[in-house]
Amino acid sequence: MRQRKNLDVSSTDSKTNIPKSSKNNKFTHPLLKKVFFLCLFVRFVNAFLVQTYFNPDEHWQALEVAHRISFGYGHLTWEWEKGIRSYLHPVIFAGLYKILAFFHLDKPWFMIRTPRLLQSIFSAFGDFYLFKLSQEIFGDHVAKFALFAQLTNWFMFFCITRTLSNSLETVLTVVSLYYWPCIRPTASKISRGSRKWGLATAALACAIRPTSAITWIYIGLLELYLTRDKLKFVLLEVIPIGTLIMGLTFLVDRWMYGTWVLVPLNFLKFNFLSAGGDYYGTHVWHWYFTQGFTVMVFTFLPFSLAGIFKSKQWKLSGLIAWCLAIYSLLGHKEFRFVLPVLPIALMFSGYWLATIGWPDKSNGRGKRSPSSHDRCSGKLQLAVLFLAVSNIPMAFYMSMVHQRGTEDVMNYLSVEADSGKVKSVLFFTPCHATPYYSTLHRNLPMRFLDCTPRIEPLFIPFCSDEKGALDESDQFLVDPAGFATEFAKNWSIPSHIVLFDFQEKLLKDFLALHNFEEIKRFFHAHFKVDRELQASVAVYTLKGQ
Repeated sequence: MRQRKNLDVSSTDSKTNIPKSSKNNKFTHPLLKKVFFLCLFVRFVNAFLVQTYFNPDEHWQALEVAHRISFGYGHLTWEWEKGIRSYLHPVIFAGLYKILAFFHLDKPWFMIRTPRLLQSIFSAFGDFYLFKLSQEIFGDHVAKFALFAQLTNWFMFFCITRTLSNSLETVLTVVSLYYWPCIRPTASKISRGSRKWGLATAALACAIRPTSAITWIYIGLLELYLTRDKLKFVLLEVIPIGTLIMGLTFLVDRWMYGTWVLVPLNFLKFNFLSAGGDYYGTHVWHWYFTQGFTVMVFTFLPFSLAGIFKSKQWKLSGLIAWCLAIYSLLGHKEFRFVLPVLPIALMFSGYWLATIGWPDKSNGRGKRSPSSHDRCSGKLQLAVLFLAVSNIPMAFYMSMVHQRGTEDVMNYLSVEADSGKVKSVLFFTPCHATPYYSTLHRNLPMRFLDCTPRIEPLFIPFCSDEKGALDESDQFLVDPAGFATEFAKNWSIPSHIVLFDFQEKLLKDFLALHNFEEIKRFFHAHFKVDRELQASVAVYTLKGQ
């Protein structure tokens, strides 16, 4: 039978002389408790500082669904009608909303802030387990720098405390990797139940987001290749644990949908077999390598690449390459899809930083010359300063400034609605451009422009342009004034209209004709992203109201 290859676990790394902590007291060391509370504090602050709009799914596929579960109203997008989303992720936040309602805390401030605070707790566990994983593979010295990279990387700060399913998937991925024997340098001191915990967490990640299977196919095959008890692994661990987690997920979906729905199968049909995701835009095959993942890693990139080649931990670096390659085969690409492997890349940058800060022994006598130590210390300080200066301002700007208007406008309307000043709202914006009932938290009539793709029975979407019929959102963007004029022929006049400044300029006459006046304006962005510049968001109300 094939034996696992045990690597050297001596007090220092044989190539870099980076010190490794004792394996005997690692898990009871007080440092771990301090590390966790540091992570928790940073992520709490992180959650409060994130005040911008990133991706509609943060609200429309999580909080909006949770709000409907908890309070009986909230909009369900077409994905929920077609059964390609699992309720497992939204029910977490539904539980939070129920707790807030029980204690009569379902007020605007709590409804807006607490979901991200809950996610920040999950995120802190992800940071903590990345530290522990780095500890296991490289030792304490590297773990400290890996944690530094995780906490200061701009995209991790920008995204990990958001209520996206990708954020929780990332946490579960890091936690699970810690428990897999095939990832560790040696499995000799790992507990028997460790792999079972890894399997359960991996299955949970797949239940929440089926595309997580891309990661676990790689890890599972690696474990199958390295383990001695292959039949036991498959028959007594993979199948029973996978069946249990998926069975519980099916029961949750059966309860919420009211009928049996195989979400993973529907998800596979839409996103892979029919390329349904392409309806939302496509990118060139190399986008993750040349733009997407590169932007996410940002200035940590050269350090990550150097760490990969210096450490020679090909199993983990292979996981990054595998995920980027498989996701590159899909036409529709987004930054958040590859978020689960970002912590691994940052861990490698931590490895390289540790090598900078720990000079090689000189003269073969185990001593380091003062000049060598000073040089390495100076390089390390410059590297840390460079990474902090290039990432932290970027994190703050993207989290607190860029595209904040659509969050601010709903926060404002929620306070106004709480005091009875809002009767109904019309959004003359691209669809899903703002949060919705989960932020307003009042069962008032609201209307946004629909952008539901036309779906055939087998979930094969086709571009509505090809059939000669644009959706409402596209019609409005093509001709704002013409669309608004036709729309107003059959509307129940709203008390408030929300729109971006670009369309506002084209609707001045329309708004004046229908007796609307501006009452509030919110800054949104300094530069455009995927369409014309949306510099501000304006709120109009009927005169005299």
